[in-house]
Amino acid sequence: MTKPHDKLRGTAAAKKALLAGLRFTSLRLRLVVVFALVALTAAVSASGIAYWLNREAVLTRTQDSALSDFKQEMQNRAAALPEEPTQGELQHAANLMAGSSQHFSVMLMAKDENGRRVVGNSDLDAFTVADVPKSLRDAVTEKQPINGGNKHAYHLYWQRITQDDTPYLVGGATVDDGPTGYMLKSLEPEAKDLGSLAWSLGIATALALIGSALLAQAAATTVLKPVHRLGVAARRLGEGKLDTRLRVSGTDELAELSRTFNKTAENLEKKVADMSSRDESSRRFVADMSHELRTPLTAITAVTEVLEEELDAETGSVDPMIEPAVRLVVSETRRLNDLVENLMEVTRFDAGSAKLVLDDVDLADQITACIDARAWLDAVELDAERGITARLDPRRLDVILANLIGNALKHGGSPVRVSVRVEPDAGRGEGSEVVISVRDHGPGIPEDVLPHVFDRFYKASASRPRSEGSGLGLSIAMENARIHGGRIGAANSPEGGAVFTFHLPQGAGTLASTTEEDAEEAREGGAAR
Repeated sequence: MTKPHDKLRGTAAAKKALLAGLRFTSLRLRLVVVFALVALTAAVSASGIAYWLNREAVLTRTQDSALSDFKQEMQNRAAALPEEPTQGELQHAANLMAGSSQHFSVMLMAKDENGRRVVGNSDLDAFTVADVPKSLRDAVTEKQPINGGNKHAYHLYWQRITQDDTPYLVGGATVDDGPTGYMLKSLEPEAKDLGSLAWSLGIATALALIGSALLAQAAATTVLKPVHRLGVAARRLGEGKLDTRLRVSGTDELAELSRTFNKTAENLEKKVADMSSRDESSRRFVADMSHELRTPLTAITAVTEVLEEELDAETGSVDPMIEPAVRLVVSETRRLNDLVENLMEVTRFDAGSAKLVLDDVDLADQITACIDARAWLDAVELDAERGITARLDPRRLDVILANLIGNALKHGGSPVRVSVRVEPDAGRGEGSEVVISVRDHGPGIPEDVLPHVFDRFYKASASRPRSEGSGLGLSIAMENARIHGGRIGAANSPEGGAVFTFHLPQGAGTLASTTEEDAEEAREGGAAR
């Protein structure tokens, strides 16, 4: 059955994959958009210029041809009319003029013998005086002075107009001492041709846009594929796969980047291998040294135990003059023995060979046993309800508790208060965790020391390089917490004193348990402090 937190993890993974996909395609999308915008701008500009040039050329050619024919007809037909023509004569001349190859409508205007205005129109329904703009009528009928630069009193004028969404060309001229004529030519065929041209240019622009998008896609694939391979290789390198290399082809910048990556990865692999070799040698040296020291230390420890018994004996067989030296030897032998055991434990953590022997443990009973074994009952207050259990390694929990409580007693002073509570697991957002707090009533930890309390061999004061401990206790406690999937924090309490807080997931038992042989090997390490 699927658990709710599994579904949440699946949803989070899907969102992460989606965001990763968006990040991957964002550069590709930008390249396509830029290519498309450049192509669109170029295509629209070219199409606009081509349309404008063709439009002016078509309209100018049609206009010039129509006006030239109209002018010629005015000179041939209208100029031949009598000075005071009749309406019939005007109508007949207008019909003849409209028969031109340009197929325009003609309207002639003059005054008859009675002084009345008469109009002859080739197409009365399509062309009337109202169709001629007043500004054009005024310009056509305005008489110009004749001089060296102007040989005619009247000139030909024209204007483009639109009626009922249809474009027209209107022109007019007056014959000296003769009628005034106007022509109206439809520009609808030219407008249709220009519309077809606009559609053609629009289609060409769309095709150019599509082509640019395809070209951008191809270019993006060419550029981004090596970048994607570089990203994958970088992730693999970050995951510790130092043998990752890129295939190099070509001589461009991306190929040079791939060569640089390969050289960097090769140098990194060599340096890491060298560091790992030196680190392994150091660990092996410490392990071998610690192991070799155990045999003479065992003999020395036996001798010091005999000496200590002699010191405590009532007979007083030890010379009082050498008694301080004997006690110093006993104390330093114990310290050296603890240091060797701690070094061996640290070596196991560094080598990754530390094992867990998991069991379901009642924390209140385990803490009580730890305190009782070290005779701390009078100096430690325990606030823990029975029944709070967790799956963990009892020996390693004892090491953690012994270090935290012993450190509090040594540097903070009694009473030391140990409390146990269960809280939601804030670190992983699921399940619950056991929180064990160890608080003393001492002066607390200096702020500049807090970040280093779990460092190996760290001394809070340079003037006191020697101490009764090995300098590895809190570091070993932290490593034991980490192997359980937990963590230890150090802080100062607002009420005074230092507080060490051990967060332990109640589900620590999900870690792989050890075999019996591993368990026996782990027990040989003893309770490191």
